[in-house]
Amino acid sequence: MAGAMLAVLGGCVGSARGIRLAAGQSAGVLSEKPELFGQMLVLMALPGTQGFYGFIGAIIIALRVNLLAGGVTVAPIVGVALLFVGIALGSVLWRSAVYQGETSAACMNLVARRPEQGGRAIIMPALVETYAVVALLAAILMTLWLTADGLTVTNPLTAG
Repeated sequence: MAGAMLAVLGGCVGSARGIRLAAGQSAGVLSEKPELFGQMLVLMALPGTQGFYGFIGAIIIALRVNLLAGGVTVAPIVGVALLFVGIALGSVLWRSAVYQGETSAACMNLVARRPEQGGRAIIMPALVETYAVVALLAAILMTLWLTADGLTVTNPLTAG
């Protein structure tokens, strides 16, 4: 379960930092051009998605090891492998959220000078998002492969 929590931790800490970076830049832009709030809001919110990806990864791990029902335990080697899945996912989500916040902040300068370029400005930080999605998909696939039949052990205390 530690791997699941590390996935959430990395995603949420990175998202908070990425949003802080983007919000700081947005405050400067909005002090001079408050009419750009809608475009700034989208750019500020983009780094927040990594927190949700970490949560999704953690839920997938918890469901696959049947943590909620308490009926299945995994072999120790699978538990270690799931720990590394969580570490890898959390690390990628943390870094991509920070990088996305930096990219969003830079794109806010473009929107401040040329508001008609708002659509293009959103695409740049969305490119960083691609790798957070790839990491989430890889973590889901690894979790599914690691918890396939034959790799789990039934808990004798709850077995019928």
